[in-house]
Amino acid sequence: MFALKVLHFIIAIGVIVGVLLQSGKSAGLSGAIDGGATTFFGKSGKKMEAKISKATTVAAVLFMINSLILAIF
Repeated sequence: MFALKVLHFIIAIGVIVGVLLQSGKSAGLSGAIDGGATTFFGKSGKKMEAKISKATTVAAVLFMINSLILAIF
């Protein structure tokens, strides 16, 4: 049980980091301030953005599954 809670916390941090590294899709202020991926990874930001998006999706699904498991126990 404790291991599931620790895993849940780690996955939650992963989801938060993944969302913060993505750039916004709408125009406005988010167009002027790019996502963290472009800042950290330079010109390869588009490729890295796709990888971060996929990793965030996987982490979100794992988070939901782990939430259901914790709710059952």
